[in-house]
Order: sequence, then structure tokens, then C-alpha cells
Amino acid sequence: MSAEDLTQALSSLFVVALVSALAPLVVGLLARLRVPQVVVLIIGGVVIGPQVLDWAQPASIGLLADVGLGFLFLLAGYELDLTLFRQKAGRLALVGWAVTVAIALVVVGLLEAAGLVRAFVPVALALTTTALGTLLPILRDNDMLGGPFGRYVLAAGAVGEFLPVVAIAIFLGAHGRFLGLISLCSVGVLALLLTWAPRVVPGRVARIIRESENATAQATLRWTLALLLLLLVVADDLGLDVVLGAFLAGVVLRRWAPGDVHALEEKLDAVGYGFFIPLFFVTSGMGLDLRSILEAPGRLLLFFVLLLAVRGLPTLLVYRTTLPLLQRVELVFLAATALPLLVALSAIGLATGVMLPENAAALVGAGVLSVLVFPASAVAIHRRNARSPRGLSAVQPERLPE
Repeated sequence: MSAEDLTQALSSLFVVALVSALAPLVVGLLARLRVPQVVVLIIGGVVIGPQVLDWAQPASIGLLADVGLGFLFLLAGYELDLTLFRQKAGRLALVGWAVTVAIALVVVGLLEAAGLVRAFVPVALALTTTALGTLLPILRDNDMLGGPFGRYVLAAGAVGEFLPVVAIAIFLGAHGRFLGLISLCSVGVLALLLTWAPRVVPGRVARIIRESENATAQATLRWTLALLLLLLVVADDLGLDVVLGAFLAGVVLRRWAPGDVHALEEKLDAVGYGFFIPLFFVTSGMGLDLRSILEAPGRLLLFFVLLLAVRGLPTLLVYRTTLPLLQRVELVFLAATALPLLVALSAIGLATGVMLPENAAALVGAGVLSVLVFPASAVAIHRRNARSPRGLSAVQPERLPE
């Protein structure tokens, strides 16, 4: 890297860090509007990006943004308790996603026949995604992860985030479908082996790690970062999306997190939400193609409506015997929220030349709009439901499988 490139990278990083630091203040000043911080970060990225003020270049900090994306999915994978899929919440989440896929295939087929879509697979997958990683800070801040309903939200979000990533690996992998499937299985086997790694660590080594986890060595945090980067590297080398490696890293970490787990979670939140994750969202805003959106705003609105109709509305039917109406409507908005995978799918579609640039921009723009509108709607419904005489107790806790 030349001295000029280094200067530009540092300048871009400073401006992005400044936007990240200002975002909580903006959210506080707009508290009555209940604007999610993620939206402020993306809008800040648009303002400082090359299409408005041109104060920062996304390419110069692309690697750090990728690590931020990795952290986002690491924390999403860590939140996922695999035992959910032995319960009703997991089964319904899988059914809901299958219904969404069927509807998406029909809808995108009609759009392709009408000449509005050229990239069938990326657009169809985009309509089946849920941005669990993006939703997590909003869900945490509004106490929406606890209780029985929280399990349904986590299960629906995990399925809507992980299964599209698996489909991307198989159908849109860099080496073709068969090799994509082999690569996917290879990463899965590696993740499975890593879950057993702590059992073969010598007792003395394990004791050293525990004793140094809160000292300057920060051993557990360093091993967590090494795990994340290992699976990111492996996924990238095998032609898979790095999102897959990051999500699996979170699942693995939940199984073998050593020592003081609560302290480790606080450290991951501090590193991820304190720096890397905001950087990813700001960089996403910097890369938003405003010109294409302004030239074809109807496409953005179309995809925005389709996210709600294809991914969200089926939950009204799937959960009809399990959740009361208000909670089903709340889940409709949460399930329909999408962004990081839309960015990834748009990038893949543009790189392979199968996606129209206006559709790529419209998909990402629809994702940004979904993050702005849908979680706020869900939070408003949740607060109304909590104030109701029946409240959230309308859903009876499930018994855990014996």
C-alpha cells in the first residue's frame, strides 16, 4: 500500500468512526421517533459516501467492513440455541421458510416473465431472508428476546438468515453447485470438529486460558477472534460467502465458550458493536447506488412490498394456532426485515453479470427501508401488547424436551 493509499484509508476510517460515534447521539436526540441506530449508521454512510459528500471511500476499508459483517453473523450464530429446532418454535420456523420459498419462486417467476428480473435465483433468495443479526440490537434494547415469544423470533430469524446462506453456497458458489455442496459440507464438518476441540485440550492449557481471560492476555477473546477469522478464511477459500463461516463460528462458540461466559459476551458486544459492526453498516450506506434508485424508485417500492408479502405475511398462517394475532403481526414485521444478505446477493448478482444494476440497488434500498420501517412497527406493537391486560402471557411457555 502506497503512502497515498494509506492516508486515504486512515481518513476514510476516521470519518466512518466519527459517524459511528455520532449515531447514538442522533438516536438520543430523535428518541421520540424511535429510529433504529442501524438506520442512522446507513444514512450516515450515504451522506459521507462518494455519491454525496465524498469524504470516504468504501473500498479503502473493505476488509474491516467484512470483519464487521463477520461479527454481525458471529453474534447471530451465538444467540442461536440449536435445541430450539427440537421444539415447536424451530419446526414452525422451518415450515414458514419453506412456504416463503414456494411463494418467492412463483413471484420471481412472474417478474422474470414480465422482464423485470434477470437474476432469478439471487432475487428469489433475497425474498426469503431475515436479518437476525441486524435485529439483535433492536430486540435486546426493547427486551423482545425473553419468554416464549422470544424463542419464536430467534428461530424464525435464524432460519431466515442461515438457510439462505446455505442456498447461496450451493446455487451461487464460485465453483458451481456440486463443488459448492462439497465445500458447504467441508465447512460444516470443520465446525463440528471445532465443537469437540475443548475436550482434547490438556488441563494445564485450559487452566492457563481461564486464568488469563480477564488479564492483559484476554485469552478467551483472542481465541474467539481466531475462531472467527479461521472460519472466514476457510469459507472464502472454498468459494463460499463469508457469512456462512461467521454464523458457524457463532454456533461453535456457543458450544465451547470457556471460563466466564458472561464476561466473554460483554467483550464480544464491546468489540463488535463498539467498532466493527457499525463500520459495516456505515460502509454499506457508502456503497448504496443512489442514482439507480432515483432513476427507478418503483423497483425499490416493489421489492419493499414483496419482502413484507413473501417473507412476512406467511407467518400469519403458519403461527395461527400458536400465537395471538398481535404477536403474529409483530413477527410478520420482524421476519420481513432484511439487509446484510441483500447486500451480499446484490454483490454476487452484479459480479456474475446476471443481475440488473437497478435491481441490485433497489434490493439494497428496500433492505434499508425495511430496517427503518419494520422493526419500529414491531416494537410499537410489542409495547402495545405489553400494556394490554392479557399482555405477553397469551402464549404459554413450552416444556423443554426431556
